Amino acid sequence: MFYLALSVCCSSLIFVIFKLFAIYKVETLYAIVTNYVVACIVSLFFYTEEVNPVKIVQESWFLGTISLGILFIIVFNLMAKTSQVAGVSVASVATKMSFVIPVVFGVSVYKEELGTLKVIGIILALAAVYFASIKEKGMAIKKSSLFLPILVFLGSGIIDTAIKYVQEVHIKENKFPLFSAIVFGSAATVGIIFIIIKSSKTPIKLNHKNILGGIALGIPNYFSVYYLLRALQHPSLNSASVFTINNVAIVMLCTLLGILLFKEQINLKNWGGIALAVISIILVVLF
Repeated sequence: MFYLALSVCCSSLIFVIFKLFAIYKVETLYAIVTNYVVACIVSLFFYTEEVNPVKIVQESWFLGTISLGILFIIVFNLMAKTSQVAGVSVASVATKMSFVIPVVFGVSVYKEELGTLKVIGIILALAAVYFASIKEKGMAIKKSSLFLPILVFLGSGIIDTAIKYVQEVHIKENKFPLFSAIVFGSAATVGIIFIIIKSSKTPIKLNHKNILGGIALGIPNYFSVYYLLRALQHPSLNSASVFTINNVAIVMLCTLLGILLFKEQINLKNWGGIALAVISIILVVLF
């Protein structure tokens, strides 16, 4: 539970930093690419063994890890587009409700057992994510844009499922930093290529705010993945429990941080979502 709590804190810090981007006019694209470069460097810093590119390429998990890194940056851009077209609430709900995908994967592939109360907890977690995220205006979305949150839902769920699969089948604990470095490195590479292509029409704009924002984002980004991998190793928690608690706790903590740090106004439904989040976590952890 300790590692899971640390992962939740790091992930919630990422959302706080994104909020600060808007306040301090940090350009998200440049900060995101910088973030992946920094996260890759931090990963390599914590990897104590020799980095041998020839051996790394021969690892069974290498190509899958490269693909996962590419998916990281694609899903992030889909989240950004969904936020712009359908609203932040829609993007948030689509992202966090995606935990049902790794839950179903864990039950069907790894034969993880879910008791009745734990299933109720997972259902309450879905409700908690929805009610904690929606605003007074609701979550109206045009049918023509419906594919965006669906892609975010699927992409986020596939990322979590892939992380669980790699951790379960391919990666030993001492390789976690190396695994993270390749994921973040491939995401950074795709981002840099995209910026270079985009620069033919729009000049590259690098400034200290974008770089500092990327550094501030990259460090907790690394630890959110690292501690999630450690949490998935915990013998008393199956992956269904880990992903349920992780996602619903992030929504709950981010909502509370929004109130404390940014004086955000939340409605009765949001408070109900927080209450459901607490109940769902208790049911999933204890039963």
